[in-house]
Amino acid sequence: MRFTRSLNSYADRRLRIPVQKSDLVVDIGGGDQPHWRADVIVDKFPEGDRASQRFLGGSMSPDRPVFVVDAGDLPFRTGTFDYAVCSHTLEHVPDPKAAVEEMCRVAKRGYIELPDCSMAKIDDFPTHLWWCSLEDGVLVFRAKTRKDFDLDIARLMSDPSFGSEIRRVARQNFDRCIIGLRWEGTVEVRVEGKPDLDLGFTPHGVYAGGVGLGSKISRPLLQKFASRAWKSRRARQPITLRDLVESDDFGNLDSALQQGILRKRDVVF
Repeated sequence: MRFTRSLNSYADRRLRIPVQKSDLVVDIGGGDQPHWRADVIVDKFPEGDRASQRFLGGSMSPDRPVFVVDAGDLPFRTGTFDYAVCSHTLEHVPDPKAAVEEMCRVAKRGYIELPDCSMAKIDDFPTHLWWCSLEDGVLVFRAKTRKDFDLDIARLMSDPSFGSEIRRVARQNFDRCIIGLRWEGTVEVRVEGKPDLDLGFTPHGVYAGGVGLGSKISRPLLQKFASRAWKSRRARQPITLRDLVESDDFGNLDSALQQGILRKRDVVF
């Protein structure tokens, strides 16, 4: 029963998506595990120098077009996309309000997923900048000024047997540990304070997450399927840069969109 509930939760969050075959989908902050249905991926740091902010670490292996841009300043036309996915990204962004506003500008509707502060304050990923909550329909971001919410809780969680047991319970009740917001039109956001941006960097080899054996096997297969599906769909319904952007900053506007990294000319982050 618990396994079935977990499987249904994963399918609802990561597999099922309310779009038509011809709809354009963007994944904002797709990282090393973009949504399988995304036609376009946005990621500001695709290289390995920000590996600590990735779930698996390392550089991206782009199997679809990846626009290297800031989530708070997207190059796409207003209303370009039918749907936007933004999963476990906004808690890493220095200006989440700008990112949400841009997402709502370029897409008609979408899905946002974040770690809920109730569990994050017990056990949080080291690179998060915000404690996140959904309060009366408002996404609230409260700035983190240190890695741990409570040092006594952190000491307790550092005990291997105790910490692993709490994390096991959390994985089995994952829906209680996240915010899953399906939106259309606009999203109301409130930001409180300024985070310590140094939290976004961790020592080499320490990554934002970790996965079990099942995920290590299934995720590469899912990515391979997504890549093939994207190529097949775009062979039937080609997209050009002109369909997405107005300027030629990313190349010839009439060229067909291909998988790979697309950078704006003369921009260094």
